[in-house]
Formats: sequence, structure tokens, C-alpha cells
Amino acid sequence: MNNHFDHLPVLSRGRHRNPKRGACFMELASYLAGERWSDHPACTHPLLAALARLVNDNTDDENRAKLVPLVPSIIGLVSDDLRVDAHIALRCATTALPVAAAERQLALAVSVLAAEEMLARLDGAPSGRMSERSRQAMAEVPHAAQQARRFSRAARITEKGFRRYAAPNAVQLAVVGIVQACIPDPDGLLRKLLEETIEECTALIRPSRPQPTTLIDLPARTPAHA
Repeated sequence: MNNHFDHLPVLSRGRHRNPKRGACFMELASYLAGERWSDHPACTHPLLAALARLVNDNTDDENRAKLVPLVPSIIGLVSDDLRVDAHIALRCATTALPVAAAERQLALAVSVLAAEEMLARLDGAPSGRMSERSRQAMAEVPHAAQQARRFSRAARITEKGFRRYAAPNAVQLAVVGIVQACIPDPDGLLRKLLEETIEECTALIRPSRPQPTTLIDLPARTPAHA
């Protein structure tokens, strides 16, 4: 057990005025980064930070403690490249789409198509290009996929609109879809989504640097409050 980290704030839901009252995932990141105490620190891409806050707030107390080792890996992941937003939105939408309730599948399928279209546009690739991950996710919900394709033909989102609205909506929809899904371990899937998104952002933003394996070794602590 590493007693070096006993002084760290305990993860809990929502915003906190100071570390003595606890911390959300991004407040702890601001603390470790040496920034002013905030749940919107400058050390992390805004959309990735939004995902981290949503996962933090929608995970129960016992499982939230398991998020702590991920916090250092999110520090320094900053980029203005819209591809990062698109990859985050796509990772979230494709993770949630196969498990989400039927009433959420159309919106998530539209999010998949919007993110793929934005990536194709940014890469100068033909419209309609789709990754294998997206094809597999869409294949699991054929009715929603068909409806989404009809809808998407009539909609062409701007880069500004994608960053400000479509990408954040995809992240929000995905987390809610996972939380409300009829699956055995939604908290585990949320944690996996955050882990994989951090790994993907690391590869995009710092491609020449090796990705960390073990981040910090903290004693298991259950948050004192939600």
C-alpha cells in the first residue's frame, strides 16, 4: 500500500469548492497538474474532460474509486485538432450503440455517421467512408442504422457545429445510453470507455510517446459521500 497518496481528495459526484470537500475526476486532475482548482482545467481536451466528468458522476461510489489511477493519464492531452473531437465522439457512440435502449439507438447511429463524415472530410477522403468498428456497431442495430442513413443524407453539419453541438451530444447520449442499458455492469463499461478514449487520445495527440501502463498505485478508498 502506498501511503504517499493518502492526502489526495476522495472522488465523489459533482463539483466541490475545495479538496477538503472531495473531488470529481477533473478536479483531481487539476490538483495533480498544479492548476487552479477546477473541474474544467486547461490540462485536458474539453470533450475528453466532459466524458471524464460524466463517467465520474454516473458511476457508483465503490466503482468510482477505481477511476483514480486513470487521472494522471488525462493530464496534458490537449489539442485543437477537430479529429480528436471526432474520435472521442465516435468511440463513445460506437461503444453505446450496441447496448443502448431502442429509443436511443437512432440518435447514437446519427452520431456515428456524423463523426465518420467529419473524419472523412478532415482527411480529404470520400464521403461515406466508415471504420470497421463503426460498421460492426451499426450492423447490430440495422433498423436504427437505416433510419440514420436517411436522416444524415439531408443533414450536413459544419465543423463549428460539430465541435459545439454534435460531438458533445454524442458523448452525453453515449453515457446516458450505457447507464440505462440492461447490461450486467454499466459502471465497468463506462470505465472501459474512458480508458479506451484516453488511450486513443494519447495516440492521436502524443503519437511518438509510449502510452503508460501503470499510472499510480493508490490504496482502495471508498468515497465518503456522493
